Amino acid sequence: MSKIKPSKGAPYARILGVGGYRPTRVVPNEVILETIDSSDEWIRSRSGIQTRHWANDEETVAAMSIEASGKAIADAGISAEQIGGVIVSTVSHFKQTPAVATEIADKLGTDKAAAFDISAGCAGFGYGLTLAKGMIVEGSAEYVLVIGVERLSDLTDLEDRATAFLFGDGAGAVVVGPSQEPAIGPTVWGSEGDKSETIKQTVAWNEYDSSTGKFPAITQEGQAVFRWAVFEMAKVAQQALDAAGISPDELDVFIPHQANERIIDSMVKTLKLPEHVTVARDVRTTGNTSAASIPLAMERLLATGEAKSGDTALVIGFGAGLVYAATVVTLP
Repeated sequence: MSKIKPSKGAPYARILGVGGYRPTRVVPNEVILETIDSSDEWIRSRSGIQTRHWANDEETVAAMSIEASGKAIADAGISAEQIGGVIVSTVSHFKQTPAVATEIADKLGTDKAAAFDISAGCAGFGYGLTLAKGMIVEGSAEYVLVIGVERLSDLTDLEDRATAFLFGDGAGAVVVGPSQEPAIGPTVWGSEGDKSETIKQTVAWNEYDSSTGKFPAITQEGQAVFRWAVFEMAKVAQQALDAAGISPDELDVFIPHQANERIIDSMVKTLKLPEHVTVARDVRTTGNTSAASIPLAMERLLATGEAKSGDTALVIGFGAGLVYAATVVTLP
């Protein structure tokens, strides 16, 4: 018989606050067209994207995260000292070590919070949310900060017609804390590594030669990714609804990863979501911000009143790996 005492965590966990940060520079499609042979109409019809935000030198991964996190902490009505864990999902922090989460935890004023980075691409927010839920229920932290942040403009090949128009920068954060009732459903997550070549970095860091090659960038096989996202991720989204015991009619909000509006539209159709369900379309003005896209879209829906506190939302992220994560949450 084990001598280890049972943990004394909360019975459940919930999202208590959300915050976002978008860089000050707004980049319209016309800027993208300076380096690729395309048109504004083509970009909009293929992706729904009209503008995106690109960070300046001061808007670092850490700086954007701190701005978004401060808003989330204030929204949750707690202090930074109460944060027991900081989880950062990003693929665009270029220092392998130390984790940027440690810098963020310190500058926010946490009391030596556990802090670490994860690399799960566009599914990273869902991965972080699941880890935070486990920490709270297990009892290792009372409040956990989950951040999705990217500076994808640093990893964009502006001469790549297939991807130059897709990516944006920004940070989204949520505070996860204790709950007396279920407010974050079971996560349906996984990976399909046999498809990892469909979204990838063009050159490994240790193979990059600045004198002979382009800076590493993100590339993808657009049609393969589109088919996978539309057909396979709709199944995952339905599994998340089933796991939470929620029917499409009971859903209030759908917040998918903001990769492409055509993918979003196809998923809505496949899931047969009712017209009353509010669908996040932040991709139009923010572009694809990978791990940041779901919390940024969540923050905007709440700020504009398109969604409200207490709404039931389905969130799903999917991307490089290929990895995915979906769950149903109660909005803060």
